[in-house]
Amino acid sequence: MDKSNSQKNSINNYRVRSFPKDILILNNNSNEAFFLDGLCPDTARVHYAPSIDKAASLAKSLDFNVLIADFSLASYSLLQGIFKNTTSIIITGYSEKETINTARGWPQNRFATTFVFSQSESSKSSFRRSLETAIKHSHLLLEVQALKKSADKKEIDYKKAFYEINKIKKFIKSSIVKEIEKRIAFQAKYDHFRKERLKIETLLKKLYMANDVTSLIDTISDIKELINASGTTIYILEETRSSDKYLKPLVWDDSILSHVDFTKHIVRLNDDDFAAQSARLTKIIRSAGIKKDAGVSSRYQQQLNSPLYSIICIPIIYKNELIGVLEVYNKKKDQQFAPQGFDQIDQDTLIHLSEHISIAITKLNLIQYDPLTGLLRPEPFFEKVIQKIIQENKRHREEGSYALVMGDVDWFKNYNDRLGHESGNRLLRKLGGILKVSIREEDFLCRYGGEEFLFFLSGIENEEEALMFTDRIRKNVEETYFDNQEIQPRNNLTMSFGITNFSKDKFKSPRSINTENLKHLVNEADIALSEAKGKRTSFLSKKEEKAFEKNKISVYHRRISKPEKSSFLIKPDAKFPEEKRRYPRYYSSIPLIYKDKKGHEATKTINISRGGAKVSSNILIPPDKTLDLIVVLTNKAFECRGHVVYSHKGNGHLSYYYAGIEFTKMSLENKKMLGKYLNSLS
Repeated sequence: MDKSNSQKNSINNYRVRSFPKDILILNNNSNEAFFLDGLCPDTARVHYAPSIDKAASLAKSLDFNVLIADFSLASYSLLQGIFKNTTSIIITGYSEKETINTARGWPQNRFATTFVFSQSESSKSSFRRSLETAIKHSHLLLEVQALKKSADKKEIDYKKAFYEINKIKKFIKSSIVKEIEKRIAFQAKYDHFRKERLKIETLLKKLYMANDVTSLIDTISDIKELINASGTTIYILEETRSSDKYLKPLVWDDSILSHVDFTKHIVRLNDDDFAAQSARLTKIIRSAGIKKDAGVSSRYQQQLNSPLYSIICIPIIYKNELIGVLEVYNKKKDQQFAPQGFDQIDQDTLIHLSEHISIAITKLNLIQYDPLTGLLRPEPFFEKVIQKIIQENKRHREEGSYALVMGDVDWFKNYNDRLGHESGNRLLRKLGGILKVSIREEDFLCRYGGEEFLFFLSGIENEEEALMFTDRIRKNVEETYFDNQEIQPRNNLTMSFGITNFSKDKFKSPRSINTENLKHLVNEADIALSEAKGKRTSFLSKKEEKAFEKNKISVYHRRISKPEKSSFLIKPDAKFPEEKRRYPRYYSSIPLIYKDKKGHEATKTINISRGGAKVSSNILIPPDKTLDLIVVLTNKAFECRGHVVYSHKGNGHLSYYYAGIEFTKMSLENKKMLGKYLNSLS
């Protein structure tokens, strides 16, 4: 009986506590400390320490809930052991990189977040939210500690505990039962908070580390899982000379879109649409209980993977400017759509994530570039072309002739249908890199459609020069190895091209050139491309179209009404080259010396990669032989061996020969040396 009363008294002595809010600002800059003090809540007791020694002295007499420390004083090695585990950490500074690196040095079980100084209101609001979360986290830890002190067990089996509570309810007072339930709820809440925090930290790290578009898009599934939703879309705000501002989806309902698919989901800001309203008003839109007849935009009804029941739209803002919208669909609970939709916690989480997404979007410049390949989008491509022509006219430069080239992957549907869209996306990513290194610095390239690419070649004097540059691009694709290319016709992956030449004289004045003018020229290149690919026209019978080999280049002729057979100006060789390098090649002319029976012979590379080189020489290099090589870089040279994959005489009457050499038996040190040289070229 005495034991029971003792336990009862112990339990009754514990109540939900009202903990103080003690904050310590550790900063040797009084202006920064004053600024941070002004952002702290009025209910908090704020203390100031200009040095670690002063902070350690204060920590002996006070249990601080939050430490706000300058990154130079906030490393874990300097503060280890000074503050209790219940103290949350906010690391401040002017450099985002330095604050993040300092925060990463703290253990995973500590609440450590960052704040970069800014006078903007959104930045101040973000700090206040982080501080409020840090205080809550500290209070929760203090509550759990108090719980553990009053409990006999170190860990609580929640299911078993609730079962036992229900079993003994009839034997003990209900007040005691409620107290125990409350304690268990605190522990469960803390565990849930910790798991959610780890998820958010992992997601934020992915956003900070996103160094390309693909890694940013990979975070979409994490956002969906964190919020427990059925789908996510990220829109980017765009504007062209010929149209007002509009939202274009970077990802639509978790799916990456090609250029031709964007038109289904483009949102004008004056549309009667959730995303448009969020962007137009710079306002959060949250709605639940949506019905099909409630005036919902048709693209939601027809294009989403699941019927729309609930939605939340968050404006993505960077430096007080709208740059996009984050849209999340259909809140789920227990694998079912929750009728109440998204709650305030979901909204706060998405607001926090949108701030970091805005930084990632700005860093990767996604407003300008295609998310899949990293190449220019069509609208910025046309803007750059117009700007270049106008600038050259202002400088009275003689280069007034240009070419637009449309390229298309041959039999891409066959590849995509047999291997799936993800394999097709990987192919297009790699192809984008090959095409990018195949053009000159003064040229432009964009992804125009699903598997279509558009080139702008400047300083092109005539048709032959346009053909020469385009054929180099065609051969680079033809000679590159792509995964699973064996399933393609002729066991290779190739491209066909259409060219249209034009000069600045085609326009009334360079200033009169606009996107519509250029699109008319693109249409000419597209007609030539159709001819090169053998798409059925009035000039090709169905039988001729089926027998077409593709992998050709055709030029658009404005003065003839019917293409001639000679318009297929460049066709593929009867046999594809045997050289299939798996690494990107770089155009660089460096000496390569090989040894044969006669002694040492010198050649020069035409292009070179990590796996081999294409060389030209005055004599025929013996094919299918393994040779000792000396590769001479800018200021270094190394030895290796090389296998001659092919060797043949060059075109025309000139006496020169081509050979493809695959590098073999190259030491790790020499591989690093070659890699460093190639990186300098790129």
